[in-house]
Amino acid sequence: MKTFCGDRTIDGVKVTVDGKPLDQRLDIHQFTRNGFEWSYEGAEPRQLALAILAAHLGDDAAAKGLVEGLVEPFMKAVVANFGNEWEMNSADIDADLAALRK
Repeated sequence: MKTFCGDRTIDGVKVTVDGKPLDQRLDIHQFTRNGFEWSYEGAEPRQLALAILAAHLGDDAAAKGLVEGLVEPFMKAVVANFGNEWEMNSADIDADLAALRK
């Protein structure tokens, strides 16, 4: 099970998966060049949503299909509602995706 964490620090935002920096996955799709952000709807939270889902799935082909399917709803329902510090694991993401697919 993977654990994703985000924090706003004096040095900027920090997002990790299992304690390591989360890849922005610009190779799949680039919504922004400005890195990750959260707590609102926009390009930076959209990039974070894509990166979280891609890391969660561990399948680049499936993640590419998410750009049009689940990234936007996941960003709006989950990422846009994160607080300054947040943490979620694979089970949380599975539950969120199941809710979005209904």
